[in-house]
Amino acid sequence: MSKPSVQSLKETAQKLRLSIVEMLCEARSGHPGGSLSCVEIVTALYFSELKHDPKNPAWPDRDRFVISKGHGVPTVYAAMAHTGYFPMNELMTLRKTGARLQGHPDRMRLPGIEASTGSLGQGLSVAQGMALAARLSPKPWHTYCLLGDGEIQEGQVWECAMSAPMFKLGGLTAILDYNGGQIDGATKDVMNLEPVADKWRAFNWNVITIDGHKMEDVVKALETSRKQDYHTGKPTMIIANTVKGKGVSFMEGKIEWHGVAPTKEQMESACTEIRGRLV
Repeated sequence: MSKPSVQSLKETAQKLRLSIVEMLCEARSGHPGGSLSCVEIVTALYFSELKHDPKNPAWPDRDRFVISKGHGVPTVYAAMAHTGYFPMNELMTLRKTGARLQGHPDRMRLPGIEASTGSLGQGLSVAQGMALAARLSPKPWHTYCLLGDGEIQEGQVWECAMSAPMFKLGGLTAILDYNGGQIDGATKDVMNLEPVADKWRAFNWNVITIDGHKMEDVVKALETSRKQDYHTGKPTMIIANTVKGKGVSFMEGKIEWHGVAPTKEQMESACTEIRGRLV
């Protein structure tokens, strides 16, 4: 099956943004800032790069995707609904009692979720285990892990940064949603990550730096990372420079939208703005 065009992916990204804003408003809680910043990344994964089957979520040879920044899972739920893992109307059950779509991903409830995450710093280690399993089996899947920039202040991330190259996990791709903000403020003020690219290179990772909202760059980086030999290659870190709250002008770059849901009026304003880019 041929891959969709970049223009088609851009349009899909806007549709995911609509779903994210609507479901967070309905839930009256959640994390719009970090959900909107990773839309292009998740769109490129689910609609272009990942080998997956919504009708058979447990397909043994599927690619694995771990969203380590679990609070950004509304983006993943939107992608899953739009690709057919579950009905679109289930998105409106986000964060409701008994729902499969909890505020952080729960693999025991929702088929297609690879790992239960949300306690930050753990997802890359889980993804490393999946990549190691693929190499030892050997199996053809590639493993992807999406991390937040505040999250990589956690020490466990750097243990994996050290061990993955030692195990020659060329089948592992990490993507950093580098939006510059976390719940306490700007990352540069809380715990400065720079020079972040040099740090990952020093740990012997293949590093690609991109504009995380330029779909062409995201698709190319993901395709490049897959070309690494998963028996002998280096793991890849894609540093995606993004904007918190991207796509909703009154949220963009504002830390206060880290974990506050939009009101009905704000949701309607945001959706009008997003729909304007689909015309």
